[in-house]
Amino acid sequence: MPSQLLSEQSVGVDAFVGLLRAHAAVTRQLNAQLAADHELTISDYEVLLRLARAPDRRLRRVDLAQQVLLTPSGITRLLDGLERQGWVDRAACAEDRRVVYAVLTAAGLDKLREASSSHVPQIDEHFARRLGPEDLVSLVALLGRLGDESGELPCDAEGGATPRA
Repeated sequence: MPSQLLSEQSVGVDAFVGLLRAHAAVTRQLNAQLAADHELTISDYEVLLRLARAPDRRLRRVDLAQQVLLTPSGITRLLDGLERQGWVDRAACAEDRRVVYAVLTAAGLDKLREASSSHVPQIDEHFARRLGPEDLVSLVALLGRLGDESGELPCDAEGGATPRA
């Protein structure tokens, strides 16, 4: 019976496996290009991008960890490296000493702009080689539905909509 279950997978399982493989392949290629061209990882880039899009270019570290799917210790390690480079600063909250913000510096914004100048075209080219414009629109819609169970934008701690990357 177990071997039969493994050989007769549902379409949902096939879709899940395909999604995992596609994610791994795309991430591996784009991460290698970003590292070679700009000495950044995909995770570094995503953190810089999310901070750039945040109000006042700052986010609570705990919110940032949640947005980039990292544990508290994982975001600490990542931000420590970005702080050493001078791309991110740490800031305290005047109202609550327990809250610590990650703040994108001017140098970090410059680094993000520099990396984006080649990384964004590499992303576009990677997808354009494999998918037509209509396929890309469909893919964006399908992935959006998979990533949002409620159909509504998730909210942050203060009750506002959380920006999407």
